Parts: sequence; C-alpha cells; structure tokens
Amino acid sequence: MLRRTLLVLVLTAAALASAPGSFAREGLTPSDGAKRAKTWEKEIAAIENRHAKTPVPERAIIFTGSSSVRLWDVAKGFPDLPVVNHGFGGSQICDATHFAERLVLKHKPSVIVFYSGDNDAAGGLSAEQIHRDFQEFVATVRAELPTTPIIVISAKPSVARWKLADKMRAANQRIAADCRRDETLEFVDVWPAMLGDDGRPRPEIFREDGLHLNDAGYAAWVEVLTPVLAKAYADSRPPALGQRLKPIAE
Repeated sequence: MLRRTLLVLVLTAAALASAPGSFAREGLTPSDGAKRAKTWEKEIAAIENRHAKTPVPERAIIFTGSSSVRLWDVAKGFPDLPVVNHGFGGSQICDATHFAERLVLKHKPSVIVFYSGDNDAAGGLSAEQIHRDFQEFVATVRAELPTTPIIVISAKPSVARWKLADKMRAANQRIAADCRRDETLEFVDVWPAMLGDDGRPRPEIFREDGLHLNDAGYAAWVEVLTPVLAKAYADSRPPALGQRLKPIAE
C-alpha cells in the first residue's frame, strides 16, 4: 500500500512538473502591482474606452507590456495578423500582471506577445526578482488561459541603459530557460539584431533618448518576430470543419 501511494505521488508530481507554467519558482515574493495601480488607471481606462468603440477582434494577438510595446505600430508591422496593442508606458512586469485580466485575459486572445523587464532593471530590481515577477505573470495567465501561446521578447539592450546590460542578460537567461521547459512559451532574443559589430547597441535604431526604438529598431524586431508569431498564430487556429469531421466508414 505504501509503495502504491509513493508511486501515485511521484506520478502526480511528474504530471504537475510537465504542465504549462510549472517551472521551479524563484524563492522570492513577487512584486505587488496593486501598490502601483493608480499610476496606470487612467491609461488602462483609455484602452478599455477605445475598445468600447472598436471591439477587440476574435482570436486577436494581444501585445502587452511597457513603452516599447505602447510606442510600436504593431498594425503596420504585422498587417496580415489581427494584432492589438495593449502596452502602457513606464510599466513593469508586476503592472502587466495586475492588469492582465482587463488587458489580456477577458479578450481570450489566440496569442500573447509580452515585452517588459528593462524598466524593472532600471527601477533597481535584481535579475532574480525580474524572473520571479515574470513567473507570476505566466501563472496569472495560465490560471485562465492554460495553453495560449505566450511569446516573450527579451528585455532589450539600449544606449541609455547599457550599464544595466549584465543584469538584463541574467534575467533574460533565466526567463529563456523557463521558456525552453514549457512548449507554450516562446522566447525571442532581440539582442543579436540590436547590437553592432562592437557588441554595443546600434545608436541608429533608437530615438534621441537612446532608450526607445525608432522605425528602424521596430523593423529589426518585426523581422525577428514575424516567423515566430506567424507560426504561433497558425498553430493556434482551430482545425477547419473538413479536418474535424472523420469520414463515414463504408
């Protein structure tokens, strides 16, 4: 009896370990987005009011995260896909988690594209805390959308925040490792497309502030992201009627 009980426990643990978003958690408490919610309420409400007039399309691809998303003309970058921009500037990962229900979950998107992390690093969070907050975002999404693909864009290098490069690399490495263990997560590393031959950020792809991307910077992101996003969207499509129906046996 004891042996059978132990076997059940082992099998249960294995099943949980293989479930989406079931990677090992950092031993840290996630950052509390509720403490910062008032900062973003006006911007979140504006997004909601916009959709009261123009509803989010069915099976939308929702982009969410910080200003690198908010400033991105995703419709121009991905004209053949039902993309929706729900970025809000200056936000950190915990803010995206706090507002996930209003910006993402209630719309039941076909794919989620997530970018955040460099504001977190600039705000003094460690690589471990950034990783833990990312895990909390995934857990929040997975509670309602257990299999929806999440494409994670790496926290970007920039001229203005180059001194934080090592911290962001460390956070990216942890997040990428989670993505490798979960087939519903896809990590897209934008660093190779953003660094020059000298191994530093290419100034020509940034706005004057050295932090936010210009059109050339977003074009580089689109080139890297397009094949990943197109595949995720195609794979998320329900099968056509003819594919769902089995032929009648003669």
